[in-house]
Amino acid sequence: MAERFDAIVIGTGQSGPPLAVRLGQSGRKTAVIERASFGGTCVNVGCTPTKAYVACARAAHVARHAADFGVRIGDGTQASDVRVDLAFVKARKERIIGASRDGVEHWLRGTPNVTVFKGHARFTGAHTVRVAGHDGSPLALEAPEIFINTGTRAQIPAIAGLETIRYETNSTLLALDHLPEHLAICGGSYVALEFAQMFRRFGSRVTVLVRGQRVLAREDDDVSLAVRDVLAREGVEFRFGAEPRSVAPREGNAGVRIDLDDGTLDVSHLLFATGRLPNTDDLGLEAAGIERDARGLIAVDGELRTAVEGIWALGDVNGRGAFTHTSYDDFQIVAANLLAGGARSADTRIPAYAVYVDPPFARVGLSEREVRERGKPALIAKMPMSRVGRARERGETDGFMKAMVDPQTKRILGAAIFGIEGDEAIHTFIDTMTADAPYTTLQYAMHVHPTVSELVPTLLDGLKPLA
Repeated sequence: MAERFDAIVIGTGQSGPPLAVRLGQSGRKTAVIERASFGGTCVNVGCTPTKAYVACARAAHVARHAADFGVRIGDGTQASDVRVDLAFVKARKERIIGASRDGVEHWLRGTPNVTVFKGHARFTGAHTVRVAGHDGSPLALEAPEIFINTGTRAQIPAIAGLETIRYETNSTLLALDHLPEHLAICGGSYVALEFAQMFRRFGSRVTVLVRGQRVLAREDDDVSLAVRDVLAREGVEFRFGAEPRSVAPREGNAGVRIDLDDGTLDVSHLLFATGRLPNTDDLGLEAAGIERDARGLIAVDGELRTAVEGIWALGDVNGRGAFTHTSYDDFQIVAANLLAGGARSADTRIPAYAVYVDPPFARVGLSEREVRERGKPALIAKMPMSRVGRARERGETDGFMKAMVDPQTKRILGAAIFGIEGDEAIHTFIDTMTADAPYTTLQYAMHVHPTVSELVPTLLDGLKPLA
């Protein structure tokens, strides 16, 4: 007989834990099922560990450039003498994610009305779940409300010879305690570029293999070129139109030989940063009557409800945004609607995200290309970061900021910032757009000096018709 609950939460990424706690606080008897590590992708192999590595890489970069600010290290150590202890970096990362992971687990286990089960969950019906591995024996649970928050994993392309080599994913690369001599990265998007810059700053030789002709293919051309130029200046090598045909071990098993259209590349390590797959293929969704699309995603409506009554899908598995902040917003939408009589919807959510290269790139709303594709009148403004006092003071003037506006409604259509603290300054646009306020609200705001945000009103002063 199945143990009866009011609600079941499968997975403990960014949506699952806060939702489970709110459900428990509402008086619902709630089960939480986690098969691996509490906290999901973000805490264990995503945002938290990678940003910890980004911070270490930046420290090394700043140390190498200390002399540019008149700072002498020791007896005048040269930039080339700066070394990164990857084992220490890894240990620091483990302490950070360990505290977060343990905090999530303790929070759940300490919440009244919430019961935690460790094991792999599979649907056996629309409202019944079997948990394998819990205390060594299968366990059956049932509930009228079930919430899926199982996250994603790295997608590995089908390449001849793959079974003969060791390759890395974002997860396994973070487990290395020695620095790769030469790291090749397949991919040209967010994860690929973040790892490329951080390991180059650690001291590895890095080659990025891009299938197309530019990085960040979804972004505007000026963004793509600017980001590439910054990384190339730091020594990251790019090979475009480069798609591996086959791979094989190097002689003596010391690395990987990659066969490309224009020759071969010998490297010590190979990282695949070629996309993510939702963890939905082994949940028994067919038993619940839930269908997946060709990418493995679960279709949901604006309230994150699946086609089956009483089942919701949150986070990366629903195709509504593969970011920590979108997953957390999923929780807020479900909690508001289910527990507080709200009417929130993901359909009205304004897309926003950041890429954590250094300097960071952040964007909200439409890109310039998307604005042009609308075929409607628009205003645009663009300003180099060299005009920003804080950027000049820090000696970090790479990049630019730009914004697009509808001249009739005066609403902001989109904005992008590639530059120092752009990931924070972008929120001036996000908040204005969320409030559905005209761009003049932001244009006339008085911002604190000296900051990056203070130049946003000046940027908007320069709006001109999109040519």
